[in-house]
Amino acid sequence: MTLNPTFLAFDCGATSGRGVLATFEKGTLRMEEVYRFPSEMVRKDGRMYWDVLKMRDHFIKCIEELEQKGIRPDSIGIDTWGVDFGCIGADGTLLALPRCYRDPYTNGIPKKVYEKVPREELYARTGIQIMNFNSIFQLYAQTLQEDQALKQSDALLFMPDLLSYLLTGNKVCEYTDASTSGMMDQSTRQFNTQLLKELGIKTEMLLPIVQPGAKVGEYKGIPVIAVAGHDTASAIAAVPAADEKFAYLSSGTWSLMGIEVPQPIINKESARLNFTNEGGIEGTTRFLKNITGMWLLEECRRIWKSEGKEYSYPELMAMAEAEKAFAGRINPDDPRFAAPESMVAEIAEQVGNEVTDAQIVSCIYHSLADRYKEVLSMLQGFAPFRIEKLHIIGGGSANELLNQWTADAIGLPVVAGPTEATAIGNMMIQAKAAGLVNDRWDMRRIISEAFQVKTFTPSVISGEFEKS
Repeated sequence: MTLNPTFLAFDCGATSGRGVLATFEKGTLRMEEVYRFPSEMVRKDGRMYWDVLKMRDHFIKCIEELEQKGIRPDSIGIDTWGVDFGCIGADGTLLALPRCYRDPYTNGIPKKVYEKVPREELYARTGIQIMNFNSIFQLYAQTLQEDQALKQSDALLFMPDLLSYLLTGNKVCEYTDASTSGMMDQSTRQFNTQLLKELGIKTEMLLPIVQPGAKVGEYKGIPVIAVAGHDTASAIAAVPAADEKFAYLSSGTWSLMGIEVPQPIINKESARLNFTNEGGIEGTTRFLKNITGMWLLEECRRIWKSEGKEYSYPELMAMAEAEKAFAGRINPDDPRFAAPESMVAEIAEQVGNEVTDAQIVSCIYHSLADRYKEVLSMLQGFAPFRIEKLHIIGGGSANELLNQWTADAIGLPVVAGPTEATAIGNMMIQAKAAGLVNDRWDMRRIISEAFQVKTFTPSVISGEFEKS
């Protein structure tokens, strides 16, 4: 271990990825984005795939550029989105590029699965919300198609593990990413092979599940660590909380709101409300719900830009503040807002066709704050502790007006930041694997001291921000 330990986090999203370098210096952390690249999707024969080989090549180029600057990280960690996977043959070759969850080949597949395993039973056995691109549905679709790569597969690797394999030649299956597949038994935290056999899905290719922090192998002598491979799990690891009495909101294009609990919560009510149980660090469970997030605003911005109106984020906040008394509201999770031809027109139709751009922005912010209140109320009914504050992390945590309106709506303090939570969580798990931190609470203490956060307290008297 070097005098000032340095860790390289590859944080890969479904549109782009980046390399972030984090250095421990005199008890503090310094982070720097050192590389950025596209997460390239390719189309072939009407199918959609991820070009993981190009992604691997970008990793190598990033490492080489650091070497040219005299920088050699002490370890490397990779996080990505969930559910997608690749198949490795008995000779170690990648049999085909991984299918992309955006590929509509799983349309209608859940209903076919329910013919063998009813929906309620599937949720009871896995604890995972039903989304048609879940790994179990992708595998069932490929099984029905008699996919040759799947037939010949000797090992199935989810995206972060696949990319680690392409660097090291070693195969692992990390818990947080495997947990989102819809194939894991929540009681044993291993794959439910009986369930897969009932669906005719081969199980010989599945690896034992390991916890975050396990060493995968090495690339040119640099250890590669299986961090919390699912990007949301890495983000939640970076919540700067002092104790367990918090809810979190990972805020971006989509919002993920939940609590961190020691055991999964699986019952009829959690099924009815479509909550999901996903893996967290140190064997914890991320009990959460997906909420439509800043997608609403981004789509409006796209429409306005096409009309010659390009609003900055500060301008949007000022517009919403000027129309804070506007009463129009929508349900952000209404399917009509999933992919409308025009988000502006769709929202206007719901709240009154004669609305200004500022009123639409106000409507979006207020509607999101109200939805956060609804979901937090649901979480309070499940939590084995009293929720005392809401931690907002990710890019959306920089929206001070929405943070304040959320605090007003839920009646609890909102702690905003850090914005770079995913890369920070990735790096801190590497630090834990190196023996520099003891547990997640030690990690969170360091994060709270190293990164600035803002606390927004509820205020129904004034629209002014109250920050401490």
